[in-house]
Amino acid sequence: MPHFLDFFLFQILPYIAIVTFIMGTILRFDRDPYSWRTKSSQLLRRKQLVVGSILFHLGILVVLAGHLVGLLTPIEVFDALGISHRAKQILAIILGGIAGVFCLVGLCLLLHRRLFDARIRKNSSWADIMVLLLLLIQLVLGLITIPFSMAHLDGHEMVKFMNWAQHIVTFGGNAHLFIADVALVFKLHIVFGLLILVVFPFTRLVHALSAPIGYVIRPYQIVRKRAK
Repeated sequence: MPHFLDFFLFQILPYIAIVTFIMGTILRFDRDPYSWRTKSSQLLRRKQLVVGSILFHLGILVVLAGHLVGLLTPIEVFDALGISHRAKQILAIILGGIAGVFCLVGLCLLLHRRLFDARIRKNSSWADIMVLLLLLIQLVLGLITIPFSMAHLDGHEMVKFMNWAQHIVTFGGNAHLFIADVALVFKLHIVFGLLILVVFPFTRLVHALSAPIGYVIRPYQIVRKRAK
């Protein structure tokens, strides 16, 4: 990529995406809280929804956790724990690959259900379909990066992305230079990830920020018979 395009996409765009994600989410919750929902269609083709949703959410949680830990953990921490760059790279390929396949299968089931069931498609907005397609492209790009990563099992290619991400979150200058020479598929993967952050506040993806985690540890409900 030309230098100016690298600079915009990997030095400027990340901050545009982060600000849009934060401010857009806050404004939506404040101004339109009743739209903060999944718009579930679980009454239609429920079995396909359940299978697809479980696979997708299980896979995406592992993928996101792996990216956050892998990219934002200081290199010194891995060195102190005795985890080599090679070991980290291999672990990322194996766990990320398995989780990515789970996520892709689940997403394909959800997308097929939304596109090919006339009732569901009729009640779907363009944003519902667009965000699924964006996620699909992102997942496919992520899986395509695996062969490229296997060609750099020493892990030093991954260090470039760690330095880039950590320079972005710490407002370091010239972060784009760390990944200037990486393969195009990695750059596309990053760009689509940033685009997903940009559209996040304006789609049903916002429900991820209000996942009912407390539901798992809630106290039992006491149900009594109505007195006659």
